[in-house]
Amino acid sequence: MDTTAISIIALAVFLWSIVSARLQRADLTAPIVFVATGWSLTAMGLVDPPPLAAETFKPLVEFTLVWVLFSDAAGVSFDQVRHDRGRYLRLLAAGLPLTVLSGWALANWLFPHLGIYLALLVGAALAPTDAALGLPITTNPAVPAGVRQVITVESGLNDGIVTPVVMFALAGAASAEGAAGAPGPWGVLAELGIGVTVGTVIGLAGGWSLRWTRRRGWAAGDFAGIAVLALTLVAYTASLGAHGNGFVAAFCGGLAFGAAAGPRGPAELVFTEQVGSLASLFIWLGFGALAVPGMVGQVQLSTAIYAILSLTLVRMVPVALACARAGLDRETVLFIGWFGPRGLASLAFALLAVEELGTGADEAVAVIGVTVFTSVLLHGLSAGPLSSRYGSVVTRRR
Repeated sequence: MDTTAISIIALAVFLWSIVSARLQRADLTAPIVFVATGWSLTAMGLVDPPPLAAETFKPLVEFTLVWVLFSDAAGVSFDQVRHDRGRYLRLLAAGLPLTVLSGWALANWLFPHLGIYLALLVGAALAPTDAALGLPITTNPAVPAGVRQVITVESGLNDGIVTPVVMFALAGAASAEGAAGAPGPWGVLAELGIGVTVGTVIGLAGGWSLRWTRRRGWAAGDFAGIAVLALTLVAYTASLGAHGNGFVAAFCGGLAFGAAAGPRGPAELVFTEQVGSLASLFIWLGFGALAVPGMVGQVQLSTAIYAILSLTLVRMVPVALACARAGLDRETVLFIGWFGPRGLASLAFALLAVEELGTGADEAVAVIGVTVFTSVLLHGLSAGPLSSRYGSVVTRRR
């Protein structure tokens, strides 16, 4: 990548930052803009060939996923969750597993040659949602605050909850292919247990330490946010050093930090959230530059069918079943069900599959990529109009 490409990317970030609110009102979300920017860089020949660029892209994807998992988990308000825990439990304890199982079954049916583990990888990787693709919803005051909170909390927790399933699927696929050093199911369970333990201990210790030093005036305000950012990497790398799962550690560390950091914790989390948001722009740009150009011309009918069903029936039916008798009207259930966009976590899981399985994961990765690309367009363009329409329906009923 030469200086011209770097200048274009930096300019795109700057321009997006100063006109993002205006573009979002025009139904142009950050993923749409940066996928298109990446695609344009490839068309102009300013990006390295995919194998070389993808190799340098992996660390960014992994660290971005760590920051997002930690900040999403730490940003969840336990008071709000306790207040409306019934709905969250329905979506996360019933709706999410049903979505994984439905996606797994559909992948087994449409792509029987994938095998059970790669089909499970597809179903699990495409189960978590990404609120960033529907940002006009979570910031639109026309949508009731309770509904916005449900969508935000679900998005903040489901990627961490589904991570163990993705890791199990990757280990099973690697074992089935006879990959050297594959940990196997029991090895994966041990890694997950270590990740949970290490992440929880570091998150609690870090949150308590920051709270204790803050009370005594030892912690400079300018460095509190940097301390949280560093803590995410400590949880991740310490877990890897102990032969645990770093992503699970980041998620559990975020939950523990949010519980221990006290009332000033959310403010100190802002810097980590901003770094994660900036890094996610580069992920979308890389997706547009490296994956989309080759993917668009090779989409098969079965892949397109899976993408459409994954974004509709596979998501919306489990949400409807989970929300039965939850006191939500039909329009609200449909609204929550439709706005389950797939995004950053799904892409990160796909790249992990490439890293672990090589070309053996190509078809599964293609299905994930096509579904995410379809979601970027459909959810991004529909977020503004449908949230305004839903808000109007709610207002008329009051």
